[in-house]
Amino acid sequence: MGARRTLVVMARWPVSGRCKSRLAAELGPVRAAAIQGWLTAHTLAVARALRRWGAALGCDRVVCQGRGGLGLRLQRIVGGGLRRSGRRLVVIGSDLPGLGSADLLQAFAALERHELVLGPAQDGGYWLIGLRRSRPELFCGIDWGGPRVLGQTEVAAAGLGLAAHRLAWRADLDRPADLAPWR
Repeated sequence: MGARRTLVVMARWPVSGRCKSRLAAELGPVRAAAIQGWLTAHTLAVARALRRWGAALGCDRVVCQGRGGLGLRLQRIVGGGLRRSGRRLVVIGSDLPGLGSADLLQAFAALERHELVLGPAQDGGYWLIGLRRSRPELFCGIDWGGPRVLGQTEVAAAGLGLAAHRLAWRADLDRPADLAPWR
């Protein structure tokens, strides 16, 4: 298991009017930004708490996502992350209140046996993607933010000869109704 591992947490700066637009539409931009701040802090705390062989897997580097749609940003993040620092890369968002260290350990363990790992989300997307090498084609032609993201990604993967290993289904937090279990 000597492979180098990289965890990327994608997060938006928790500023009113710049994050969680679907939440902001009903709750207002200030509350949406506060929720984004809490979610990001939670995600980074889970990442920092995960320890393997005495080394903390925490936030040691901050890189701006840059401009463009989610697919383009993911291409840059995955390609750059694998070039810079690892053979196993896991990307998560910061909108999963139920995220635990075990989720991240499972993803990295699955990457030992599979080239692609996906954490399916209840809304049709995914809450985690893990790769052993850059595959920019996985992020092209996807209807980001819609209910077909996971399916379209798996079709793209199959076209590349990749079978996606799925982790457990999780619910992310995008809309006010998603807050109910956390109140």
